[in-house]
Amino acid sequence: MTFGIANNVKSQVVQVCTPELLRQAIDSPHVGRVCAEIKDALEKKQRGEITPQEYEDIKGSMKKQLPILTPHATFRNGRRKNEDAIPSGLSIYDLDHIPNPEGRWEEIAPRQQELGIVMAHVTPSTEGLRLIFIIPQGKSLAEAQAWMAQQLGDTKYDECVKDYARCSFMVPRDYILFMDEEGLFSEGVSAQTENCLSTPLSLCDTSPVSGEESVTTESFHYPSTYQAIPYPLILEVLEEQMGGRPEHGSRNNFIFSMACHLRYICDDDPEWIAKVLPTYGESRDKWMATIRSACNRNQTKRMPRIMERTLEVCKSRLGMKEEQEEVAEQDADTPPPMPKNLPPLIKLLISRTPDIYKAAVAHAVFPALATHLWQTRFRYIDNVEHEATLMNVLMAGTGAGKNCISEPINRIMADIRLRDQENLRREREWKKEIQSKGANKDKRQRPEGLVIQEIDPDMTNAAFVQRLADAENRFLYTKMNEIDQFDSLKGGGRGKAQFQIMCLAFDPNNIYGQTRIGSGSVSERVSIRFNWNASTTVSKGQRYFSQVLTDGPISRINFCTIPEREIGAEMPIYGQYDEGFDEELRPYIEHLCNARGLVDCPKARALSRRLIEECADFSRLSQSRVYENLSYRANVIAYLKAMVLYVAQGERWDKRTEDFIRWSLHYDLWCKMHFFGNEIEMAENAHYASSSKPGPQNLLDLLPDIFTREEAQQMRQKMGLQRGNLKSMLSNWKQRGYIELHGEEMPQTELMRQCYAKTDWYLNKK
Repeated sequence: MTFGIANNVKSQVVQVCTPELLRQAIDSPHVGRVCAEIKDALEKKQRGEITPQEYEDIKGSMKKQLPILTPHATFRNGRRKNEDAIPSGLSIYDLDHIPNPEGRWEEIAPRQQELGIVMAHVTPSTEGLRLIFIIPQGKSLAEAQAWMAQQLGDTKYDECVKDYARCSFMVPRDYILFMDEEGLFSEGVSAQTENCLSTPLSLCDTSPVSGEESVTTESFHYPSTYQAIPYPLILEVLEEQMGGRPEHGSRNNFIFSMACHLRYICDDDPEWIAKVLPTYGESRDKWMATIRSACNRNQTKRMPRIMERTLEVCKSRLGMKEEQEEVAEQDADTPPPMPKNLPPLIKLLISRTPDIYKAAVAHAVFPALATHLWQTRFRYIDNVEHEATLMNVLMAGTGAGKNCISEPINRIMADIRLRDQENLRREREWKKEIQSKGANKDKRQRPEGLVIQEIDPDMTNAAFVQRLADAENRFLYTKMNEIDQFDSLKGGGRGKAQFQIMCLAFDPNNIYGQTRIGSGSVSERVSIRFNWNASTTVSKGQRYFSQVLTDGPISRINFCTIPEREIGAEMPIYGQYDEGFDEELRPYIEHLCNARGLVDCPKARALSRRLIEECADFSRLSQSRVYENLSYRANVIAYLKAMVLYVAQGERWDKRTEDFIRWSLHYDLWCKMHFFGNEIEMAENAHYASSSKPGPQNLLDLLPDIFTREEAQQMRQKMGLQRGNLKSMLSNWKQRGYIELHGEEMPQTELMRQCYAKTDWYLNKK
């Protein structure tokens, strides 16, 4: 039986499943972890901690992270479409929503051989039983379903499994109740499979590659290009990068290395690689075994530099570089558009805002909203508890209208400012009293309860620490018209010290303060709870952060911008912020003020997991390490925004909130990449270049996964090491289990061509 397997339900490519790939999937820690989370959510639903709908949302989200099988078929072109299906001769049968799947299997198991069942497992929800069975001779897929239902006495069965493209989510090994691996992968096929396999060969791509016969065991029509580059050209350039075609005696090592690189552009599919890679004169069995071995070896997710360089050379030869840069430049100039259907709170806050400013306001209101939360925590998906620390910088051109955020923030902060005024009055009276008394007279202690949350950005570090101490673990807040007003909090322009507050404010469980000897001096150690907004021009903002591009502040701040208006455009007109606006806002603020303790929203956490995967997918496709690094904290920021909305809206969640948070994340990352992406990349490259020169280096890491003695010697010479220790070094690495002999032992006269491979243990360790 030939059926398919893919990384997840969204994967574009389905490859032929092998026993090795199936074992890897069911023994994967990732599969076990995802199914455990689904089971945990089910138990929460049963205890009444989450609603049935919340459980369904979590289950649906988590299942999307699981690998899938396509038991009904493989597919021409490797694409999971019914019109391209090549039936496998297998069928799925589901028994859903049964209280005891294991017990139901015990009833069916004695008839396993009679019914042709080759696999049975509990479904990821743990509330169903899935059977995979061989279709009886002469029956169609639909007829096989009806036949199995009759055999099991099941009057209600899932008819949607008639779909050839139907997938089956993978489960861990302990969910599998029965598996006949020999039957599952048997060579026998049903009549309908034989009919399908008799499709004319014109549907198959059988053209040779590079003048040699390329062998494959499946009649898939794989793509002929990668990023519009023909595979034959990629192969030609990759051969050049690898030093040219191999000599007799080193063909197997060469094929292995080529396959290791090609797997990055062939979706880890050995059959696909076999369509691209020549045999180089090697026997076909050995050639195919080597390709499969390469695909089974653990490798990093990042494309190797040699493959990246190959694609760059190909693009240069095809004249594609300028065209791609133009497209990228056009895309980079456009931030993602805001969703039309917005959460009610955001819809209210931007309702008086001209369209051109709406996106900026939608981001900038969160620090002020979060400042109303007190003693309220949210557990992120990494199990770390956060408070709603949110910092926002609006970067836009001179005269762009950066003041658009002021009035919405004024309305949000109105209640806090009212209380602050009373405490400021009490503080002034106390200061006046102690100043009127002589040095030797008793002076009243500082009054308790001087909670003053909104602070003046033009204040000393001592005053800042005192305000934090007075705040009784509430957030402080300030709005700065220019980002460099932040510097005064650390005494004004003293190196990078002013950025310490930004980083500590974001990180949980931080400690900050100052120690002074004088009795009248501020001496406090506090946690920084500090939310703020700042505005700046683009050029000034870039200069301000230029010295800390890789130090962390940028990743911890939420950025937004205002698009440039056309020359001569009409003046934007604001709506009226009146009592009606304040009355609509009031219940949201009350919800925030009344919240306490650990607030949980399973849908928000499920969304965060999905967004992590979305960012990871884009990072893999763009091969941008900068984007990947920025996305980690950007997702935390998005989660905190989601929780602020969830609390403010009376702990209600809907699709509008989810769509808004997804947009908010991608908009934030767009701004960071647009304003700082190139500069961060250059700074990281410069740091790598300077830090990689001095000090000892891991010489084995500098060598490819498969290397010769000669390459090892050349690397030793390059690193300034003596030639005489080569034998001792390789022997030591073998004894430690770092490397193993690859291929046959070479005679003494050809010893320098002897190949070694890094062991799986070493690669996993790294």
